[in-house]
Amino acid sequence: MNVKRTELIVVLGALTAFAPLSIDMYLPALPTLESAFATDAAGVQLTLAVFFLGFALGQTFFGPILDRFGRKPPLYISLTIYILASAGCALAPSIEALAVLRFIQAVGACAGAVSSRAMVRDLFEPKEMARVFSALMLVMGVAPILAPLIGGYVMAAFGWRAIFWALALFGVFCLAAMALRLPESHHAAARKPLHLGAILRGYGGLLVHRDYICYALTGGFPMAGMFAYIAGSPFVFIQLYGVSPEDYGWFFGANALGFVIAAQINARLVRRFEMGRILRAANLAQTMFGVLLAALALSGAGGLYGLAGALFGYIACIGLILPNASAMAMAPHGERAGSAAALLGTLQFALAAVAAMLVGAIHDASALPMAGIIVICGTLGALASRLTKRP
Repeated sequence: MNVKRTELIVVLGALTAFAPLSIDMYLPALPTLESAFATDAAGVQLTLAVFFLGFALGQTFFGPILDRFGRKPPLYISLTIYILASAGCALAPSIEALAVLRFIQAVGACAGAVSSRAMVRDLFEPKEMARVFSALMLVMGVAPILAPLIGGYVMAAFGWRAIFWALALFGVFCLAAMALRLPESHHAAARKPLHLGAILRGYGGLLVHRDYICYALTGGFPMAGMFAYIAGSPFVFIQLYGVSPEDYGWFFGANALGFVIAAQINARLVRRFEMGRILRAANLAQTMFGVLLAALALSGAGGLYGLAGALFGYIACIGLILPNASAMAMAPHGERAGSAAALLGTLQFALAAVAAMLVGAIHDASALPMAGIIVICGTLGALASRLTKRP
């Protein structure tokens, strides 16, 4: 891999990492926020769910803007919003204020994810896209490995508010890296007019495109299962099994490492096998891990490490599913890559928001709500992959 390509992937990976960093870094603080704001688990998990919702809706907004004004100009605005909202989260006086600011923070973060996917589509062919998406996951995968560890230690040393000051500083770093090192990949001649009718027709065309929707859901449902794990695991690991906030980061990081390793294996597999075959095999394996997880949660067999092992398998499969599902969804839509990338992220994070809210709504001080949502999401992802056209 040449230096310029490596640099490009690092910067795009950092922009894509806003979501995992903003979500994962404060996970060890979730139980603490209950007492800090005198609320319950559902109230705290709402700050996760609104982030997913803001990230989903914001991508729908930014997609057409990226197709009209290019990939870089909207990033200046979105990253500034992210930095200011992160600082606001650090100063939040109540759980309600924190939830509102998390929504705004998510809107600011989402343009990085949309522009990264759109730029990959601008610059690479389909099979190469799958390899580049896998490489991006190596970069962004470092975020969920390190974020809970850093968040746990930052909270222990400086309190939970310092976590959001750290996120604001990360936003400043990404703003500088984007301005100095990221090229513009969407040329003026290819830019689309910003008319509401054209935008709605563009999204409507994507929504009725069978393969686009099926591939989006093939990746989106497993992602929703992962966010059910993100929403439920702090309470399962820390409160149910007595894992410390600092040690929780090691469990979380191990799962993220499995995700990263699987994504790199995928980059090699796509050189030898058809992406659709890899995708369906990974969806099937993930469903089996989900069923195992639900069985362990229901029976209590295996304890903490049994649950952790089944979760590891489920999350690792996403490293095989997401690059291929994203590449196959995006491949036919180069002329509207920004909108296609936006809708892809919107569907994924809308499903994630629903999954996170369901985990909070049916929270019962056991691992079963988290495991139940995860197995349902894995199964629906596998079903969606069967509805795509066979290669």
